[in-house]
Amino acid sequence: MWVLVFFDLPTETKEDRKRYTTFRKKMMADGFMMFQFSIYMRHCSSRENADVHIKRTKANLPPKGHVGIICITDKQFGMMEIFRGHASVPLEPPPQQLELF
Repeated sequence: MWVLVFFDLPTETKEDRKRYTTFRKKMMADGFMMFQFSIYMRHCSSRENADVHIKRTKANLPPKGHVGIICITDKQFGMMEIFRGHASVPLEPPPQQLELF
């Protein structure tokens, strides 16, 4: 499962920029990686694990701006087509899952 966070936060004042940076750094500390500017994603092993990271993201929401969060399955993520210019770019495989017995 993948958690994607889309955000558009104000950066007009020094305080706004600080809030933007803090939000972004907290997401990166929680394991999110940048997919595009203002779109971050994180692979989760289960829906329960995704819910934990969504809850953390909600706890760090800044007071202003727009934030969207969506969960998609590995299969849905794998069907995404990515282009750089006119050239298609292959998707990176999801991280390996560790199995403990």
